[in-house]
Amino acid sequence: MNTPSHSSSGATPELDVTCTQLWDALLEGDEYAAAQTAFAALDAGLAPEALLLDAIATVQRRIGVEWAANRITVAQEHAATAISDRVVAAVALHTGGRRGIGNKSGRAADRRMTIACVPGEWHALPARLLAEVLTLRGWHVDFLGAHVPTPHLVAHLYRTGADAVALSASLADRLPTVHTTVNACRTAGVPVLAGGAAFGRHGRYARQLGAIWADDARSAADRLEKGLTRPDPAAVRQPADDLPHLEDQEYTLITRSTAQLVQHTLGALEDHVPAMKTYTERQRQYTAEDIAHIIDFLATTLYVDDLTLFTDFMAWTADVLTARDVPPDVLFPAMDILAGQLKDFPRAAEVLNRAHDALVTHLDGRSPGLPDAL
Repeated sequence: MNTPSHSSSGATPELDVTCTQLWDALLEGDEYAAAQTAFAALDAGLAPEALLLDAIATVQRRIGVEWAANRITVAQEHAATAISDRVVAAVALHTGGRRGIGNKSGRAADRRMTIACVPGEWHALPARLLAEVLTLRGWHVDFLGAHVPTPHLVAHLYRTGADAVALSASLADRLPTVHTTVNACRTAGVPVLAGGAAFGRHGRYARQLGAIWADDARSAADRLEKGLTRPDPAAVRQPADDLPHLEDQEYTLITRSTAQLVQHTLGALEDHVPAMKTYTERQRQYTAEDIAHIIDFLATTLYVDDLTLFTDFMAWTADVLTARDVPPDVLFPAMDILAGQLKDFPRAAEVLNRAHDALVTHLDGRSPGLPDAL
């Protein structure tokens, strides 16, 4: 699920102090101070759900923004995330005697929920926060964590008789996998709630792929308390029903050719970026990974047939490169080289050409700061 950027009831001085203290503890890598800050907030009367969503989640979101802006290191981001996860666990133990206090409807106590990250998704903290919020509200929650293979997830749903499943994904290039997972869960007769930045603005891709959208953990919990209708397995639609554009096979052919596309693009870039001739093996590896990400997002754009997915990703990438003192202009020859290789793929070529123009506009008119991560 996405993490909220502010309290639903408005920030208070006490909440601001808690967020500041948590932020300082995370940057210092001080797990003890972070946990003590959380316990002090609870003892002072802050509701556990507010602590989780309006303090811990908000501070963690800021960690992501600061990483993207190159103001903290990858190591600091990893350490902060690990501490946040352990603080959530500590809060869960600390509030063990107060489970069910947020259950507004009285219906949740006999209902079972499974929460998991889709295959390839390693950012588990947002899903963990939802799991704790639902537990506070009285649900029986099975939190399966990061990178859960779809067959194992579906087997778990059958074994436990889950009333619903929540899927979390932060990167949009996971959407084809998400679609497979959503269909598998719905075929098992289990309704699917989806959350995370991967699903686009206002969750437009969640609905397109057959899931119910929740903007954040609080709205997800509220939505679940109203109840979800179980899908009819016989009526579950397949990609060919809702994504007829996939019949052109562009998505499939490009995903199968990713390795060759990366290799050719990497070699051709040396003619456009002379400095690449002096790159170390590690620098070449990082560049190859960046090219692969571009191709992954291009393929996903073809899957959902939405140009804005790719243009948003390229704008975000340009801003991240700029924050790291890497000229974003290198993205233009990369897209042009890919377009040349994909000239026989009309939809892909159109996406790349229009993204080229959109990136020019973005770089010419952008304001300071970075967008949220995709």
